[in-house]
Amino acid sequence: MALVTGASSGIGEAAALALAQAGVSVAVSGRRKERLDSVVERIVAAGGKGLALPGDVSVEEDATKSVSDTQAEFGRIDILINSAGVNEAGGVESLPLELWRRVLDINLMGTLYTCKAAVPLMKAQRSGDIINISSTAGRRAVGVFAAYATSKFAVTGLTESLRQEVAGAGIRVSIIEPGATQTDIAESISDPKAREAIRQHVSKDGAMAASDIADAILFIVSLPPRANVSQMLIRPTIDAAPM
Repeated sequence: MALVTGASSGIGEAAALALAQAGVSVAVSGRRKERLDSVVERIVAAGGKGLALPGDVSVEEDATKSVSDTQAEFGRIDILINSAGVNEAGGVESLPLELWRRVLDINLMGTLYTCKAAVPLMKAQRSGDIINISSTAGRRAVGVFAAYATSKFAVTGLTESLRQEVAGAGIRVSIIEPGATQTDIAESISDPKAREAIRQHVSKDGAMAASDIADAILFIVSLPPRANVSQMLIRPTIDAAPM
């Protein structure tokens, strides 16, 4: 049984479909109800079980409810994928604080909210996988996307801290850091020039498909319980201009 946030598009959507194809019942969370419903329809049409949970992970009540609703529907949560994320362009001086807060609230706090709600349930089961989706920007800051890099560096710290905290309870915690991947991340950027630059970055020759990251998720959760892939950096094989 799995909960995938940010599942209305991109890596979250691909992860939800891949997990369902592997026989996992999947709850999908996101802000766009019609897209979530479409994902669930595809899951059900293929013979799987899906549940649409519209909501905003940056709102603690919504994030916590997505976890409790998943457990109520499926009886347990074995896998939590935190894929919800947005980007903005600008630095400390140039990006308005309300946009800094938006990026941090979704990318970092949304991840924290679902983790905090899921951990007690997984502890009771003595098992579970938590996988947080980050970015190469969580390893190397790009100044023009300062808020995004800050949020992803913070997710790295959160993930490793949580891994150490819950390993004794049989819970595995992982972070995946993809390079250029074909997703809608550019559409969250309000600056038109930066938005176009990221559109080109994620659609350039050799960019990975969201399904490539979904395959990595399946690999992580398929390992024996004694093995925890704590970090996975995935870059395009051909990446002439990495970001």
